Amino acid sequence: MYSAEPSTTACKGRIHSIESFGTVDGPGIRFLAFLQGCPMRCLFCHNPDTWDVHAPVAYEWTPEELLTETLRYRSYIKSGGVTCTGGEPLLQAPFVTAYFRLCHQAGLHTALDTSGVIWNDEVREVLKDTDLVLLDIKTVDDALHKKLTGHSRTNNQYLLDYLQENAIPVWIRHVVTPNINDDEAHLRAVAEYLRSYEVIERVEILPYHTMGVHKYHDMGIPYPLEGVPALSVEKQQLAVDLFRSILSCKVL
Repeated sequence: MYSAEPSTTACKGRIHSIESFGTVDGPGIRFLAFLQGCPMRCLFCHNPDTWDVHAPVAYEWTPEELLTETLRYRSYIKSGGVTCTGGEPLLQAPFVTAYFRLCHQAGLHTALDTSGVIWNDEVREVLKDTDLVLLDIKTVDDALHKKLTGHSRTNNQYLLDYLQENAIPVWIRHVVTPNINDDEAHLRAVAEYLRSYEVIERVEILPYHTMGVHKYHDMGIPYPLEGVPALSVEKQQLAVDLFRSILSCKVL
């Protein structure tokens, strides 16, 4: 089990980048904060520049400073909201908690985009002010999960169970990669696993792509899936159709 130690430093976020007009990370138009740092090393990750929590960042802001920046775009995001993503935002859970509370005070919808790799009391505090969780489900095969990410899937399941128990809405994201998890048996197992969770509002089938390969080359890091092609449109549609045949929620 991976459990980040409670923060002992001042509540200041290390932010890789921001986006003021996001349209795919939660409902409506959203302000996105990409937090630096991630303990996972997913084979298909396209943002290796967000891994190192100590790497140089664009911004080091307090929650109040991030809210001030956020509110510059209030007229655009008032019917959408804010999303904390990464990296893995739960590595900076106290910062996210403070920011989300300020957002709620300002009347903004909050969404957390997470791999679910961290589970502790600080994460539970974040969820008190989280309106929607965008949760990655890499696989339900324990051995494959370890191979794909370097971590077990235990905390991911703890998180999803907690969301179910506390009626916190969830959007699931599932990356499908050729020759790794695109076979019917794997896809069916994931869909069957998700079927019992009533809090799941939608499932997004995300096709593996190679748009981040240049970052590995620029950073001098071997790309772990060298030669693996992007998932075809046909394969993606087959996955979508299979999930729709099993789940009652929206599948995209």
